[in-house]
Amino acid sequence: MSERPAQHQDRQPGLESKLKPAPDYEPRFPGSGRLKDKVAIITGGDSGIGRACAVLFAREGAKVAIVYLDEHGDAKATKKAVEDEGFEALLISGDVADPKFCADAVGRTVDKFGRLDILVNNAAEQHPTDDFEAIPPKQLRETFETNMFGYFYMAQASMKRMKKGAAIVNTTSVTGYRGSHHLIDYASTKGAITAFTRSLAQYGADKGIRVNGVAPGPIWTPLIAATFEADEVADFGGDQPLGRAGQPNEVASCHLFLACADSSYMTGQVLHPNGGEIVGG
Repeated sequence: MSERPAQHQDRQPGLESKLKPAPDYEPRFPGSGRLKDKVAIITGGDSGIGRACAVLFAREGAKVAIVYLDEHGDAKATKKAVEDEGFEALLISGDVADPKFCADAVGRTVDKFGRLDILVNNAAEQHPTDDFEAIPPKQLRETFETNMFGYFYMAQASMKRMKKGAAIVNTTSVTGYRGSHHLIDYASTKGAITAFTRSLAQYGADKGIRVNGVAPGPIWTPLIAATFEADEVADFGGDQPLGRAGQPNEVASCHLFLACADSSYMTGQVLHPNGGEIVGG
């Protein structure tokens, strides 16, 4: 029996405040100072995996800039959760598909906190359809602009302000590895993000900037309720080997590992918190 009631939200990327039950985003362990004195930007930081990353990074000692589209209530809740960990948070609202906004977000972060050490590219949208031939150009364009171009623009702006030892972590997806017949445009952006991660890692190596990725499987976030029909949401993740969807705080620990010095000999790699699905090779 599903742990979740059937539910659907009519707006992308969805609101965490309306999810039932609420996702588990709170860190599960005490902090150990792994991001002491660091500054991070997290896109899509208002909810889901982004919120879990923001709070976990704060627990580990980082100041956090939370970049989000227009989910102001969720963003304020995330800001409070970061501040409850004893660290500052900066809210920046706008569309990562706009390169000028991305440059401004990075500039505002550095102006506020004095530096930039970590970028977590995480903002995304997805629109399911079983009819590939009917995917309109507008949907294809907007999905790539948010999911891929936004990562590109944020990385460009961030690398200009980063120093040796900095890290970029890109959220890709299990769909980028095994495909998805009803999310072909979304899965295509995630495959592009994996190639982008590997390529940017080669570029960043000479600068001392590591670039890695995380490819989650089915995770309980607002995007799920905003994407699928109510009955699909109720059963979401049940077909994974572990028999359930994951929680955001089960993914954020991967982002933390790749953002901190624990992974100092890793670049161009992708971690797979996906409930046991074997992908890649």
